[in-house]
Amino acid sequence: MSIRKKLFGDKAFYKMVLGVAVPIMVQNGITNFVGLLDNIMVGRIGTEQMSGIAIVNQLLLVFNLAIFGAISGVGIFGAQFYGCGDHKGVRHTFRFKIYACLLIVLVGILIFLAGGDRLILLYLHGEGNDGALEATLGYGKTYLLVMLFGLLPFSVEQIYTSTLRECGETKVPMAAGVAAVFVNLFLNYLLIFGHLGLPRMGVAGAAVATVISRYVQAGIVMIWTHRHTGRMPFIIGAYRDFRIPPQLAGNIFKKGLPLMANEILWAIGMASLTQCYSMRGLDAVAALNISTTITNLFSVIYIAMGSAIAIIVGQLLGAGKMDEAKETDVKLIAFSVFSCVGIGGLLILVAPLFPRMYNTTDAVKTLAQSLLRVAAGCMPLAAFIHASYFTLRSGGRTIVTFLFDSLFLWCVSIPVAYVLSRFTKLPMVPLYLCCQLLDGIKCMIGFVLVKKGVWIQKFV
Repeated sequence: MSIRKKLFGDKAFYKMVLGVAVPIMVQNGITNFVGLLDNIMVGRIGTEQMSGIAIVNQLLLVFNLAIFGAISGVGIFGAQFYGCGDHKGVRHTFRFKIYACLLIVLVGILIFLAGGDRLILLYLHGEGNDGALEATLGYGKTYLLVMLFGLLPFSVEQIYTSTLRECGETKVPMAAGVAAVFVNLFLNYLLIFGHLGLPRMGVAGAAVATVISRYVQAGIVMIWTHRHTGRMPFIIGAYRDFRIPPQLAGNIFKKGLPLMANEILWAIGMASLTQCYSMRGLDAVAALNISTTITNLFSVIYIAMGSAIAIIVGQLLGAGKMDEAKETDVKLIAFSVFSCVGIGGLLILVAPLFPRMYNTTDAVKTLAQSLLRVAAGCMPLAAFIHASYFTLRSGGRTIVTFLFDSLFLWCVSIPVAYVLSRFTKLPMVPLYLCCQLLDGIKCMIGFVLVKKGVWIQKFV
C-alpha cells in the first residue's frame, strides 16, 4: 500500500469522519469561543479578577477531568457494546457512570470547601504587590463558592452526553452545548456588568451565569434522551433499578480505574505545571490564562478528532473488524495532525490580535502573544499525542494509556518545569517553550505504541 493510500482516505471516508467529528467540533468551538468572550469580559474588569478566575478554573479542571476519566473508562465498554448491538450492556455502563460521578461530586465539594483557600494561594507569588495578591485571592474564593453549585449538573450532562456519543448521536449534545453557551454569554453580559437593571456582580456574576448554563445543558440532553427511547433504547428502565452485573462491574473497574487515575493525575499535573509557571509572578498567570483560552479555541479540531477516534475505532473493534480499525486509525491520526499544521500556522499569524482585547498591562499582552506562538508551533505535536492516547484507549489498554500520559507528565515534564522555575532565572517564554518541546519525546513513544498495535482488541 502506498503512503498516500495509507495516510489519506476517500471522500466517503472523510464524509463519515466529519459526520462524527464536526458536531463535536462545533460544540467545542462555540463553547471555547464563548469561553473566550467570557474571559475577555472578566478581563475588561481587571487583571486581578481575571487571574482569580483563571486559578480557580485550573483547580476545577482537576474535577472536570476526574469526571471525564470516570466516564471514559466506562465509555470504552459503551462504544463496544453499541458496536455489537448490546443495548442492555450500554444501560449497565450508563448506571456505572452515575455511581462513579456522584462519588466524585461529593469528594470534590468536600475538598474545595475544606481547602479552597490554600489551593488558590499556591498560585500567588510575586514581591512588592501584596495588595494585588490579596485581591486575586478574594476574587478566586468568591468565584469558587458559586461554581460549586454547578458541579452536579455538569456531571449529569457528561453522563448523558458521553452515552449519546457512544451510541452515535453527536448532534443533540452539540445543540445542548450551543444553547448553554449562548445562555452563559447572555447572562455574563447582564450579571458581570449589571445591565437591564440587574446588579453589577463582577466575578460572582460570571460564576452564576456558568452554573445556570450548566443546568440548561443538562436539562436539554436529559429531556431529549427520555423522549427518544426508540433511538436510545438503553434509557428504557435505566432507573428501574441500579443493578450492574458483578462481573461487568469488575471488568469496568479493572479497565476504568487506570483511565480515571490517569485523568486525575494528568489534571493535577497540569495544575502543577501552571503552579510552576506562576513562580514568574502574576503577569505570568494572567498571560498564560489569555494564551490558554485562545489556544483552546484553536484546538477544537484535534480535541474533536480524539473523540471521533474513540467512537469510530471503538465501534470497529467491538464489531471485530480489526484490520479496518487499524487502517482507519492511521488515516484519522494523519487527518488530525495535518489539520493542526494549518491551524497552528494561522494562530501564529493572528497571535498579536487577541491580547489587545484585554484590559491589562502591555507587559501581560506581550507575554501572552509570545506564549500563544509557542503553543501554536507545538499544536501538531499535541494533535498526535491526543490521537495516540485515544487510539490506545479505544482498545481498552488503560494501563498503557496511564503510563503513556501521566507517568511521562510526572516523571519528565513536571520535574523539568519544577527545576527550571525554581533553580534558574529562565524567563517565562523560554521556560514554557522547554516544557512544551518535551512533547516531542512523548510523540515518539506514542508512535511506537500505535504502530505495534498493542491496542487492537475486542473485550465485550
